[in-house]
Amino acid sequence: MSHANLLVELFVEELPPKALRKLGDAFAHGVADALRTQGLASGASAVTAYASPRRLAVHLTNVAAQAPDRAVSSKLMPVSVGLTADGQPTPALLKKLQSLGADAAAVAGLRRAMDGKAEALFHDSTVRGASLAEGLQKAVQDALGKLPIPKVMTYQLADGWSDVKFVRPAHGLVALHGSAVVPIEVLGLSAGRDTHGHRFEAARDPVTLAEADSYAATLERDGAVIPGFDARRAEIARQLAEAAARVGGGVRPIEDDALLDEVTALVERPNVLTCAFETEFLEVPQECLILTMKANQKYFPLLDANGRLTHRFLVVSNIRPQDASAVVGGNERVVRPRLADAKFFFDQDRKKSLEERVPGLAKVVYHNKLGTQGERVERVRALARVIGAALGDDHLAHEADRAAQLAKADLLTDMVGEFPELQGIMGRYYAQHDGLGDEIAFAIEDHYRPRFAGDALPRNRTGLVVALADKIETLAGLFAIGQLPSGDKDPFALRRHALGIVRMLMEQDLPLALGEIVTAALGLFPQAGPAVNGQLMDFFYDRLAGLLRDQGYSAQEVDAVLALRPQRLGDVAKRLQAVRDFAALPEAPALAAANKRIGNILKKAEGTVDAHVSELLLQEDAEKALHAATKTVAPQAAAQFDAGDYTGSLRTLAALRGPVDAFFDGVMVNAEAADLRLNRLGLLATLHQAMNRVADLSRLAA
Repeated sequence: MSHANLLVELFVEELPPKALRKLGDAFAHGVADALRTQGLASGASAVTAYASPRRLAVHLTNVAAQAPDRAVSSKLMPVSVGLTADGQPTPALLKKLQSLGADAAAVAGLRRAMDGKAEALFHDSTVRGASLAEGLQKAVQDALGKLPIPKVMTYQLADGWSDVKFVRPAHGLVALHGSAVVPIEVLGLSAGRDTHGHRFEAARDPVTLAEADSYAATLERDGAVIPGFDARRAEIARQLAEAAARVGGGVRPIEDDALLDEVTALVERPNVLTCAFETEFLEVPQECLILTMKANQKYFPLLDANGRLTHRFLVVSNIRPQDASAVVGGNERVVRPRLADAKFFFDQDRKKSLEERVPGLAKVVYHNKLGTQGERVERVRALARVIGAALGDDHLAHEADRAAQLAKADLLTDMVGEFPELQGIMGRYYAQHDGLGDEIAFAIEDHYRPRFAGDALPRNRTGLVVALADKIETLAGLFAIGQLPSGDKDPFALRRHALGIVRMLMEQDLPLALGEIVTAALGLFPQAGPAVNGQLMDFFYDRLAGLLRDQGYSAQEVDAVLALRPQRLGDVAKRLQAVRDFAALPEAPALAAANKRIGNILKKAEGTVDAHVSELLLQEDAEKALHAATKTVAPQAAAQFDAGDYTGSLRTLAALRGPVDAFFDGVMVNAEAADLRLNRLGLLATLHQAMNRVADLSRLAA
């Protein structure tokens, strides 16, 4: 059976740049997986994906021209159903055989075997392996059907009658097995060996491919195209670094993987050029200039050694003319109006202070059920005062109130209207211009932090307070009106807000009780029903559990600690470490099992069990010993717990293993005498309280 390497390329009109890499990988692996399923390729076949603005392709090694035949065993039916008493086939059996392409002659060759408790008939046959042409036809169609395309286009084929649906009109198909063309048809196209290179700079058109293995080299030589996404990306990165080095002075292109991916998806033959703009534009905050160059023009701004924006930037062109001055000049002319707009917005915005803009927020709708941005600001201010007072003093509460009052004012500026991504950042610049000082200015910018996973937390205490107030207000309001996230849908980014709050409380070790700030926030919304508090608290602990598991704690450890719903989240990491240390002790398994047993006994007890012990009712030596040990150990463990020594507290409790084991071996808890039974339950309740202050140890039981 002959094997050779396979190449499939679909030549199309320009593909969506932000989706190109994903489309290329999905196409390549979709074709490969389908060929493996049919036995035409194996797990050892190496897959190479190619994706450029006008092509999706895959190279797959060691592909068979014909899949091997395979044995198939089909269960037909129970013998009692398929054969009569004298061994003749029933009509049901003949019909089943007919559906498999067999007839009555196959009855004699049917195999009998036990299937559960009954004997069944099986039909064994050999299925011819698919040819490459058959298998590849199916594989490409399946791969195209599974591409992650949010919207497809419908376009007519050359015959003027037929139409097909795809992300972009397709104009060419290549399928080579070694040097041989594989005769398949997809999207109205017949496979060949000709493709097309760069629109303007290809050495010849069409580009003829001699064999599958020469694809990338031939396209680069004859078509002036680097077809591999990763190869093209690496070439752009190399040229960017080289161009920055030529500028000198320690400048470097801004690091932005998303921008680099997008530019890689826009060009087939990258050529990095250095451009410049007038230095007067550097008076505008660099975030504005960087954003307009990146978002609107796909340029790479150059930063100096201190991270400050320079007046030079890099352009990734798709052509390589001998004289690039026209390309450079054109890009410089294009960017100038953009920067001029940014400068105009900045100059105009500074003519009005943030405080003067605050009344305008009363005219901006925040949510049709939650009022205006002005009403929202007042709620955030109220929460900021409460949190500020809890964390510090009147000064912090006052500063947080002032920052919260101004935090949303930049939403009404021209700059943020043009570039919403700059909200908060522009508020900081305008606050500094208004002479408000860095404490409030940085709090205005930072109250959106953390904006994403791994983002920095607010830089100062005031910013921390306003960020907490802003995020908890958002969560409380939307939970109050029933706008909870569902599945993968979270249009208001509530999961991100909750994680931000969790991170601030944990990483800053803030002396705040989560339940208290949730209650304070929900108190601002009359729409909040009695069940909302529990829903929101559950939401927080679910986010916290996920975060802790991502940090490497086991599900069992996390479950044990969060079962107690600790209110001060700054303690959670210490509790987890204490649980981990306790679990390593030899006494841990027995104590965890005993703890679980105690919990079950207390749940089954009639009425409420009072954690109180009468020494006069202690009869058995084992219960007296457990009571004495508890009286000694529990206060020591409690003192360590109150001092924050959670690990020490659990280690101290480990001394109870012996008395606990002896108690369960020698004492009947549910004694017939009610007073004895209640006293023993009280002893267990006292023990249960002492053991489960750091974590619910029963969750550690196997």
